[in-house]
Amino acid sequence: MDACATIKRQLAENPVVLYMKGSPQFPQCGFSALAVEILAKCGIDRNGFLAVNVLLEPEIRQGIKEHADWPTIPQLYVNGEFVGGSDILRSMYEAGELQPLLANAKPAS
Repeated sequence: MDACATIKRQLAENPVVLYMKGSPQFPQCGFSALAVEILAKCGIDRNGFLAVNVLLEPEIRQGIKEHADWPTIPQLYVNGEFVGGSDILRSMYEAGELQPLLANAKPAS
């Protein structure tokens, strides 16, 4: 399956997707670690979102940059929509804008 189709499937099947370097348990860069930390502060634990390690999937790493027209990793998607990288997540969190966005993305339990 090509990277574009994989990305579209991942975004369609998961309310919260983080394309990152490493894993939530072992982030491989400070920006990815910050994104995981912000999600945790918003009540999304490490099992509450799909984390895609772009270091293991170079096609996805390039494909996601093209998909969002955003050059850096990490990238957070909520309900299939690109939200931003770690700096944007931090700003949205501090402004109280990220929490309701993520609350609306949680799958019904």
